[in-house]
Amino acid sequence: MTTSAKPRILILSGYDAGSHVRWREQLVASQPQFEWHTLALPPRFFRWRIRGNALSWLDEPLLAQSWDLLVVTSMVDLAGVKAFHPALAATPSLLYMHENQFAYPDSGRQHSSAEPMMVNLYSALAANRVVFNSEWNRRSFLQGARTFLDKMPDAVPAGLIDRLGEKSAVIPVPIDDHLYLERQTPLNLEVPHLLWNHRWEYDKAPERLLLLLQKLSDAGQPFQVSVVGEQFRKQPGAFEAIRRQFGQQVKHWGFVDNRQAYNDLLASADVAISTALHDFQGLALLEAMASGCLALAPNRLAYPEYVAQAQLYDSHPDDAEREAASAVACLQALRALQPASPQPEAWSASQLQGRYRSVLEALLA
Repeated sequence: MTTSAKPRILILSGYDAGSHVRWREQLVASQPQFEWHTLALPPRFFRWRIRGNALSWLDEPLLAQSWDLLVVTSMVDLAGVKAFHPALAATPSLLYMHENQFAYPDSGRQHSSAEPMMVNLYSALAANRVVFNSEWNRRSFLQGARTFLDKMPDAVPAGLIDRLGEKSAVIPVPIDDHLYLERQTPLNLEVPHLLWNHRWEYDKAPERLLLLLQKLSDAGQPFQVSVVGEQFRKQPGAFEAIRRQFGQQVKHWGFVDNRQAYNDLLASADVAISTALHDFQGLALLEAMASGCLALAPNRLAYPEYVAQAQLYDSHPDDAEREAASAVACLQALRALQPASPQPEAWSASQLQGRYRSVLEALLA
């Protein structure tokens, strides 16, 4: 082990999915005053990962070393890691909550289990500081944990949720500064280029996008649409229906594997749409907004934290038809308003760098 004058920080990523990779790499690059090391497990076998990561790292040599600070992601079983490695029990620790298991919607394909929620809860209790990527994430975690514990028959320590709330804070995943460009072409809301740029999974509600496009077409509103994002072997049937019904209006389709091409797409679109039933921060929407798009999002989740009220359509989670109609009405109102496209400056990497530094230095002190 080399000796360094810099404080030594170990990052543990228990399910190193795309946004987790991006966050930790950004954090390391923005804080060169620390000596960083990383342990990461690949993003597969979700239930084994969230319950078994501490066991997977049982014989990991890095965990036998001395560290000044542990920074762990929300999938990590921090209580288990500290139990298996007693020398780390007194090491200060920061838990970064990209998501919380109390607020995940049920896809209908999962086996119900309380264990992912217990891992989140135990890790939050074991950490010295818990940081969430949005106020919605923080609020839903605390409320979900309270509801969960209220169902327990006995022996729940008093004031547990208050303790968690007192040591929690909100610092978003930053948006890269290079995305904040001055828009080169005026917004076209007469024939808008609509962008839906999310994971192709059920929780992003592509069937609601299909309904929205159908209602726009029925209203005689011309548009072009790009449907892009990370794809998986199994995907909702709404995507094929969108491509079949609106193929002539599609500008881009599928995953854009070239980052510059994706950035160019963000900068060329007019309106970035979310139909999500679950989104703990909304990186895809924030990136599009930084690049000059107007947002069109439901009035729920984290979106009200950064989307202007005029660009939020009424939320009807239990009535997709009504919600699609609200989204169409909101877009038509935007056509009349011709608003500017405000960029979410407070979410930029340069704006958030100091806040991350402050929380790390406080824990090291």
